[in-house]
Amino acid sequence: MAEKKMTFEQAMERLEEIVRQLERGEAPLEDALTLFEEGTRLIHQCSAQLEKAEQKVVKLLAGPEDTVQEIPFTEEEQA
Repeated sequence: MAEKKMTFEQAMERLEEIVRQLERGEAPLEDALTLFEEGTRLIHQCSAQLEKAEQKVVKLLAGPEDTVQEIPFTEEEQA
């Protein structure tokens, strides 16, 4: 797949597709390695995007006098 900037959702969808292909075990070794490499790049991209989003959330939750109030998400808040 061509190197381009994907949204988080697009990258996750492609990563899921790669996992399905690798789990089938039908790809020749060379193709499987290429898929694995692409998946690794996508994982790093998704991790970076999540970290950036987390930094934005923490910034939004900044407390008084520039203190940061880290408030963990709970199961109830995610629903």
